[in-house]
Amino acid sequence: MNQEREKMLAREPISSLIWKLSLPAIVGMLVQAAYNLVDTIYIGHGVGALGIGALSVSFPLQMIIGGTGAMLGMGSASVISRNLGAKKYDRAETAFGNNLLAIVGFGGTIALAGTLFTSSILSVFGATSEILPYAGDYMSVIFAGSPLIIFSISMNNVIRSEGAARVAMYSMLIGAVTNIILDPIFIFVLDMGIRGAAIATILARFSVIAWIAWYYSTGRSILTFHMKNLRPDPKILGEIIVIGLPALVRHAATSFVFGFVNRLAAFYGGNMAVALFGVVNRLVMFSGMPMVGISQGMQPILGYSYGARYYHRAREVIWKSAFLATAYTSFMAVIFLTFPRAVLSIFTHDAQLLAMGPHTMRLMTMGFFFVGFQMIGGTLFQAIGKATPSFILNTARQILFLVPILLILPKYIGIDGVWLSFSISDILSTVITLAVVIPQMNSLNRAELVAEGE
Repeated sequence: MNQEREKMLAREPISSLIWKLSLPAIVGMLVQAAYNLVDTIYIGHGVGALGIGALSVSFPLQMIIGGTGAMLGMGSASVISRNLGAKKYDRAETAFGNNLLAIVGFGGTIALAGTLFTSSILSVFGATSEILPYAGDYMSVIFAGSPLIIFSISMNNVIRSEGAARVAMYSMLIGAVTNIILDPIFIFVLDMGIRGAAIATILARFSVIAWIAWYYSTGRSILTFHMKNLRPDPKILGEIIVIGLPALVRHAATSFVFGFVNRLAAFYGGNMAVALFGVVNRLVMFSGMPMVGISQGMQPILGYSYGARYYHRAREVIWKSAFLATAYTSFMAVIFLTFPRAVLSIFTHDAQLLAMGPHTMRLMTMGFFFVGFQMIGGTLFQAIGKATPSFILNTARQILFLVPILLILPKYIGIDGVWLSFSISDILSTVITLAVVIPQMNSLNRAELVAEGE
C-alpha cells in the first residue's frame, strides 16, 4: 500500500490538497475537451455546416457512452476511497476488479446495440436526411470502439480515488494529444472526412489503455490487481452501480435532452440551428471542464475523510470546492455574455452562423453562473455514498426542469424558447441543490460534535 498517499489524504491542509488533486484533473479535462473543440474546428472547415450538424446529433450518443464509463468509475471511486479511509483494503481491491468486469459487460452491450442500429438511433436523436449520412459515418466507428472509451473514463476515476491525480491527468493528456495529432491526418491527408475523425478518436484510446496498464504493472498504485477479484461480487457490483447510477442518468438525461433540442432546433430553425447548437453546446461543455476537475479533486478527499470520520475536513473540502467552482463558472458566464461573437468566430466563418450565434449564446448561458455549485452538490453525495440525494441533484436540471420548459416555452417564443430553457433550468436547479446540501452540512456538523465527544 502507498502509505505516503494515504497520509496526504488524511493530513495535508485542505486548500493545498484540493489544488494538488484538482489541478491535474483540470488540465487533463481541458486537454481532453480541447480535442472536441479541435475536432469541431477541423470538421467545420473541412466538411462544413452539415459536418458540424452531424457532430451535434452524435454528441448525445457519445455522452451515453461516456456516462457509462462515469457511472462505473465514480461508483468504484466512491467504494474504493471510503474503504481505503476505513483501512478495508481487500474490499477496495475487490471493487477494483469488479469494475473491470463491469466495463467488459457494459462496453460490449453498447458496442453491439449501437453497431446494429446506428441509423435508427441517430434519427431518434435529431439527424435530418441531410445530416444522417455524415452522422452515420462518424457514429458507426465510435460505437465499435465504445468499450475502449468506457475503460479509459472509468479507470481514470479509479486512479483519482487513490489520490493519483497526476497519473489520471497524464492519461487524458496522452489520449487527447494523440487524438489531436491524428485528426488532421485522417480528415485531410487521408481524405477520410468525418469518418477519419472518429477513427482518430478510437485509435487514441489505445494509447490511454497502454498508459493505464503501465501504471498498474509498475506497482505505483495503492491497489493491486488480482485475478480472484474478477469474480462477480453482487453486493459490491450493486453498490458501484447504485452510487454511480446518477452519473449515467445525468449523462443519459442530458443526452436525450440534447437529442430533443436537436429536433426542436431543426423544427424551429433548420439545419443551421442544429449546427449552431452543436458549436455553442461544445463550447459550454468545454468551459465546464475545470469545475468537473475541481469536483473530481474533491471526491477522494471527501470520501477518505468521511470514511475515516474526519468530519471537519469533510466540511472544509465541500465549502472550499464550492467556492472555487462557483467563482470559475461566474467568470466564464461573464465571458460568454460579453464576447460571444469573438468566441464563435474561432469555429466557423459561416456568416449565417455568426449572425445567429451571439444571441443564442447569451440566452443559453445566462444561468452558467450557478453550474459550479450544482456540480459540487452532486459530487458531495456520491463521495459519501448517499445515492438518493445524488440522484436527485444529478437529474434535477434535465428531468425536473429542462424537459418541461422545452415542451412549453418554444411553443410561445419559438427558437428563443429553446435556448432560454437552459438558463432557466440552471437557476431552478441551484435552488434544489441548496435545499439538499444545507441539511447535509448540518448533519456533518452534528457528526463532528458526536465524534469529538467519544
